[in-house]
Amino acid sequence: MQSVKVPTSRDYQEYLVNSLKDPDRAAGYIAAILEESEPEPELLASAIDDVASALGGDGDRQWVKDFGASDKSQAVYELATWLDKLGLKLTVSVRQLDQA
Repeated sequence: MQSVKVPTSRDYQEYLVNSLKDPDRAAGYIAAILEESEPEPELLASAIDDVASALGGDGDRQWVKDFGASDKSQAVYELATWLDKLGLKLTVSVRQLDQA
């Protein structure tokens, strides 16, 4: 019987960023965090940073740093809560490109 070496661990952050290069996965990742019953603004900022690493450029990363350093992520959760009270839901989806 032939033995096969299998890596025992992976760099999770690298794996995560690579998986988020798929826009559908990136949208789902952020949407799942927005649906948390106990919101964590720092987690939202971290998720947005992961998506910026996967899909964005350097300018996007600076925006994320500014977002994480402010109360903006808390405001997003407050908006989601307010919409929920109205029977609405804040979602993230992939923008469909025009096929001309």
